[in-house]
Amino acid sequence: MKFEDFHLSKETLKAISEIGFEEPTPVQVSAIPLIFEGTDIIGQAQTGTGKTAAFGIPIVEKCQKGKKPFAIILEPTRELAVQVSQEINKIGKFKKVNVLPVYGGTSIEKQIKALNRGVDIIVGTPGRIIDHINRKTISLSGISIMVLDEADEMLNMGFIEDIETILRATPPERQTLLFSATMPQPIINIAKRHMKAPEKIKVNTKDVIVAKIKQIFYEVREDDKINALSRLIDVEDPRLAIVFCHTKREVDEVSAKLTQMGYNAGALHGDYTQARREEVMVKFKTGALDILVATDVAARGLDIQNVTHVINYNIPQNPESYIHRIGRTGRAGKSGMAITFVTPREYRHLREIEKTAKTTIDRKRLPSFEDVFEARQKSIVKNISEIIRDGKHSGYAQAVKELSEDHSFGDIAAAALYASYGEAKEAPDKDISEKPAMVRLFMTVGKKDNIKVADIVKAIVSGANIPYTKIGNIKMLDKFTFIEIADEIADLVIRSIDDMVMRGRRVKIQKAREKIL
Repeated sequence: MKFEDFHLSKETLKAISEIGFEEPTPVQVSAIPLIFEGTDIIGQAQTGTGKTAAFGIPIVEKCQKGKKPFAIILEPTRELAVQVSQEINKIGKFKKVNVLPVYGGTSIEKQIKALNRGVDIIVGTPGRIIDHINRKTISLSGISIMVLDEADEMLNMGFIEDIETILRATPPERQTLLFSATMPQPIINIAKRHMKAPEKIKVNTKDVIVAKIKQIFYEVREDDKINALSRLIDVEDPRLAIVFCHTKREVDEVSAKLTQMGYNAGALHGDYTQARREEVMVKFKTGALDILVATDVAARGLDIQNVTHVINYNIPQNPESYIHRIGRTGRAGKSGMAITFVTPREYRHLREIEKTAKTTIDRKRLPSFEDVFEARQKSIVKNISEIIRDGKHSGYAQAVKELSEDHSFGDIAAAALYASYGEAKEAPDKDISEKPAMVRLFMTVGKKDNIKVADIVKAIVSGANIPYTKIGNIKMLDKFTFIEIADEIADLVIRSIDDMVMRGRRVKIQKAREKIL
């Protein structure tokens, strides 16, 4: 089936083509005709199934401009509110549809001014919508379509009473669309009270995700994960990748180590301010960052079309989380890859995920040093070919001419590559099956000193002039920090870091009593 089969306007078809949608997803095929008919819908679909466009396309097509908003879409988080509004703006670009995201944590005065100027579609979080209703700065009396998106998430976040209040503020004859990954009883109760003979749509997760996403896993010990991650990034060369970690501390550690290695990585978790979160997301969406390291909570609601790889640095805690994570790739009909690191003791958990999600996750061998070296060589060839094709090298023609009087063109080219990329080959990494001896160091700074894990990694790498791979786990407490370090360079690190001033605090470091086996 094609989007043309929905008999959409030329403006909407042009917008869909510009976005890059190639063919409708199963949830779009099921939902769009019913929404055009005015039918209420209960859609059970996971993130990544294309449900935003499933309700966004017909809302844009049916939108009637007037003094009051035509449609309202409720989202559980401000990130989702922003992203859904952006996608609907793209769909309604050529129909001049005015979409406004309304959420907390930002100036309500600016939202009031925008509402006074006139808005066609509101995408908001329940708390801020209630705030506007109480202030009488928003009127829902003209609402024709209401969408409850990620309804189970809104339930989990305690918004159920707010949703009921907002529903009562809209006309009873409105069309109601409810989308939820799961259907707990309170959501079913809302449907019974506020929807008119709704049609139920259920999308098979396996049909949506497995067909588009290549799923593989690697057996990796905990201490070897960062090394394995760097190898995979070098070989896979992802356009955009999301690396999922369980904890905020691990997000900071992994992001810091990747940055020290020269990768374009950024971190995202709940401790960051909204301004910093938005800054990181803009950089990731525009390609200024290639790799986003995030927790599940921070990544909730991310909708980025060109993510090519999702990497589970830690195995997800449940099948629903696995499906949610890997749904970040393979968007809009495109293919994607989901990679999971599994420690030997986690095999049973992996099989449980496969069974529940009704999918197969294939095991693969980690890339060897030779694989990484070959991938780097191919990358160099690609980069040089692009420079030659674009004619960016012409300014160096005279220098090459002078050098050619004493040297062959082969030597000149090889020397130029050396100047740009360094040594062509270095000693291979230790086999990651060999676990190095590690010791634990005790450092007299912690969270209360306003010091981050990234600060400690940077201090060790630059102060002791050692590679990041020699640093193991870092456990930061309120007043002190434990650092795992390769035994062979522990004394060097102590000599280099002891008495260093870090963020205005003088640091003392020494070996802890126990040795790590």
